[in-house]
Amino acid sequence: MHLQTTTTAISDWSGDLLAIAVFQTEGTLTLTDPYTTLDQRLNGLLQELINEGEFQGKSGTSLLMRLLPNFPIKKLLLVGLGNRDEFNLETLRRTAATIARTARRERVKTLGMALPHETLEAADAAQAIAEGVLLALHSDVRFKSDPEARKLLPYPESVSLLGLGEQTAALNRAQQICDGVILARELVNAPANQVTPITLAETAQRLAATYGLSAKILEREECAALGMGAFLGVAQASDLPPKFIHLTYTPEGTVQKKIALVGKGLTFDSGGLNLKTQGGIETMKMDMGGAAAVLGAAKVLGQLKPAGIEVHFIIAATENMISGRALHPGDILTASNGKTIEVNNTDAEGRLTLADALVYAEKLGVDAIVDLATLTGACIVALGDNIAGLWSNNSELAQALQQAGDRCGEKVWQMPLENKYFEGMKSQVADMKNTGPRSAGSITAALFLQQFVDHTPWAHLDIAGPVWTEKEDGYNNPCGTGYPVRTLVEWLCSLSQ
Repeated sequence: MHLQTTTTAISDWSGDLLAIAVFQTEGTLTLTDPYTTLDQRLNGLLQELINEGEFQGKSGTSLLMRLLPNFPIKKLLLVGLGNRDEFNLETLRRTAATIARTARRERVKTLGMALPHETLEAADAAQAIAEGVLLALHSDVRFKSDPEARKLLPYPESVSLLGLGEQTAALNRAQQICDGVILARELVNAPANQVTPITLAETAQRLAATYGLSAKILEREECAALGMGAFLGVAQASDLPPKFIHLTYTPEGTVQKKIALVGKGLTFDSGGLNLKTQGGIETMKMDMGGAAAVLGAAKVLGQLKPAGIEVHFIIAATENMISGRALHPGDILTASNGKTIEVNNTDAEGRLTLADALVYAEKLGVDAIVDLATLTGACIVALGDNIAGLWSNNSELAQALQQAGDRCGEKVWQMPLENKYFEGMKSQVADMKNTGPRSAGSITAALFLQQFVDHTPWAHLDIAGPVWTEKEDGYNNPCGTGYPVRTLVEWLCSLSQ
């Protein structure tokens, strides 16, 4: 697919499908410039169809019409943008996604898109529209063997973004960001017999070789030498070896900030001896969504190569399985900072792997640590499927991540670190238990992680809800979403600036 920006006027473009977008109005929409020129070219047909359909430009509404056979535009799509005062980059992304899916469904080869960007920089608008198109058209059919099932509706061969001028750099940036999002999606989508700790490590090594990153993979013995008893306790039941992955992006020139991204890397979570039941276990291939996002961000940074920031991508990768070697409820583990943990639930395993990863990250002397994890169902209960929970010991870091999420349309909501709730996690036989009472489960999980960060600014993102979708959400089919690769990249690049 060829994606381009052009200065061609709406009234001069020709091709299979022209898509235009308008803001909501009270009553039937009356066209204004530049659409009036197009309507004149159509001899008033566009306004006539709007009047007949009583189209008002409401968000989520559209009007598709086929034009006269000899006309240079075969079809015209009118899409509602909603209220003008709510217009932002995410509106453009989702509108572009709607148009791209319609173009695929209509099997058009050439698509022209004319979307307003009146309050936005043209480069930002072009990037957002391109992201919407590229992510909407991504489909994952790697595991279909039937040739018919593998057939996708054809992409548009050419997509022209009208009225944005020359924006090649913005389109290239959008493609690079989407490359990372799609990597994260496909890692989450793949079954646990395809994405294992071994293949995650191999993916990290390929990224390092391709994009000039450095890669270190610690084996079980090396992790044991570092005292990673919490991580290795989870790993001990699996027949597959654990892999502790450490990728590093180092910029040219002076390093002004050092950042660590830590992703939960449970390639399958059975729950251990506290076995998950049907209805919860089937999708536990997605329990490495944090690791997938970290690797996706690494792929983007390896291409963008921002100046001034050194970024460490850290994953403690393992399975949580059942065998004669399995972790027992009641076992006591010692993490690499010397703290002891009574395991009162083997299905609260992700925080155990993250504990040692956080200690490792802090020893690197970084300026900030952000961990990402599909950590608790409680966060989904609190915030639903579309919003990640954010906990942080540093208000400036929390605000920066929220601003990055807002700009990318990936929703984040800050939750409280209520220290009093840690009382419910105290153990009579160890320093702490790995789970607390039923209530405030996502908060107590964050409080547990905080015990393994001594002084560094730190943020925890519980992405259990938005990392996966069971329904089409405007960008993709039911699958991994690639959340929050774009937020991470936006935040990291803001540090570079």
